[in-house]
Amino acid sequence: MLVVSDHASNFVPDDVALGIAPELLTQHIAVDIGVREVGALMAARAGIAAFQCGVSRLVCDVNRDPQAPGVVPIASDGHAVPGNAIDHDAHLARLARFHAPYHEALARVLDDKPPALLVSLHSFTPQLASHPEQARPWQVGVLYNTDDRAARLAIPLLEAEGLCVGDQQPYSGHLLNYTMDRHAEVEGRPYLGIEIRQDEIADAEGQRVWAERLARIANAVALAVG
Repeated sequence: MLVVSDHASNFVPDDVALGIAPELLTQHIAVDIGVREVGALMAARAGIAAFQCGVSRLVCDVNRDPQAPGVVPIASDGHAVPGNAIDHDAHLARLARFHAPYHEALARVLDDKPPALLVSLHSFTPQLASHPEQARPWQVGVLYNTDDRAARLAIPLLEAEGLCVGDQQPYSGHLLNYTMDRHAEVEGRPYLGIEIRQDEIADAEGQRVWAERLARIANAVALAVG
């Protein structure tokens, strides 16, 4: 299987000035906390590979349609990103530099070595700063758009682990699913969209536990959906 992490990095190239406080780069608006480590641990196992984006989502969000306003975000969870208030030519250059090569490379990997299952791996904050009144109790969410084959298999397996599992939570895969829509749904490839609450994988032990859990469950899903 191939584990795809669109928001695995908080890297900002030296020539991209976001104009934000440096500490924001350690928060969920810049990176899916814990995802890089979980994906790498999963990929250390036989039969699993990882494909991870190497640039912060604040530079270019590769899990957004290139026509969507948030693909180069000017704000995120109440924080302005003034360096992204760029003109149309600069916007297109940002997409050409980061968005297009990422998806072209992923397409090549999938065509060269078609996986039995794609795992889209993300993490989410327990509470948005912009909506503190909205609790997010789910330890893990399963997201999908029109193809729910893998989701229907994975949800009861995750629930059997004693977890609070969200079906299309903390948001819907009908709305935010660009990478899987492009590389899985359109091509008919089975995929499993996973969102882990970031406090579950904020340290090495949590990352180890979730890597083992997801590798085991995703393998069972891959065998059943194939």
